[in-house]
Amino acid sequence: MAKESMKAREVKRANTVAKYADKRKALKEAGDYEALQKLPRNASPIRMHNRCKLTGRPKGYMRQFGLSRVMFREMANKGLIPGVRKASW
Repeated sequence: MAKESMKAREVKRANTVAKYADKRKALKEAGDYEALQKLPRNASPIRMHNRCKLTGRPKGYMRQFGLSRVMFREMANKGLIPGVRKASW
């Protein structure tokens, strides 16, 4: 389980990205890179990191499900993810 502060930091970062998205787009189209550098660092979407929705684990993230590999496996084995079955052939 990730620390609550790390999860909160990612949420705060996502809010900052959303807040400055239009301004960043306008500055990029205008080619004003000096003004872009004056925006907050966390306004850049590249600084966001995907985390598991349940545990907040930053590594082993599966985009299609929004979960880490560990939680995905547990939930899939319990039959909690629709359409996912253990392979057998």
